[in-house]
Amino acid sequence: MNKVRNKNPRTVASAPKAHPKSGRVQDPTGTRRNILEIATEEFANLGFNGARVDEIAARTNTSKRMIYYYFGDKEGLFVAVLEQAYGRIRHIEGTLNLDHLDPESALRALVGFTFDYQNANEKFIRLVMIENIHMGAHLGRSRTIKELNWPVITRLRDIYRRGRSAGIFRDAIDEIDLHMSISALCFFNVANRATFSRIFKREMGTPEALARRREIVIDTIVRYVKK
Repeated sequence: MNKVRNKNPRTVASAPKAHPKSGRVQDPTGTRRNILEIATEEFANLGFNGARVDEIAARTNTSKRMIYYYFGDKEGLFVAVLEQAYGRIRHIEGTLNLDHLDPESALRALVGFTFDYQNANEKFIRLVMIENIHMGAHLGRSRTIKELNWPVITRLRDIYRRGRSAGIFRDAIDEIDLHMSISALCFFNVANRATFSRIFKREMGTPEALARRREIVIDTIVRYVKK
């Protein structure tokens, strides 16, 4: 049975104040970051069911008790891992300077970034696949996941509207459908790399293969939205 997740751990009066192994004063931000770093590896490699809080604690600079203090239970820890994974890609995405680009160039840049990020961050893809195996149940506990991901829809909407105003993008394209298409094309190259390479005897991870596939994905999306 899962432990009850602590909604606001900072209010717990009995929270540990010292490092459980050395007696040193805790750095809450550093401790939480360390836990999430190790937990991300464990969940990405072993899945939600295979990962063990005991093993995560053994690899961190803290204790199992502290993990439960910060995250409440194993599910709470996995939710935090997912939130951090989505938050990271959206944060970097938000730093892209696309407003000065024409709509087609802006769309190409955004698709190219998505392809590059997903291929460079296989753990992110694995975590998303694992959560889909669990039918998105853990994200259902997140209070921030929609807030984290909605900016990409807003950005796509802006690019698309500029393209329509310029007369180069066709009408009646839904921004969420467009985001889904971009994600699907970029996701496949990582999620199905092993099986596709094995079946068709084609290496998908070489610089040459990635560059070729990147251009195909970008061109596919641009051709879809253009008149």
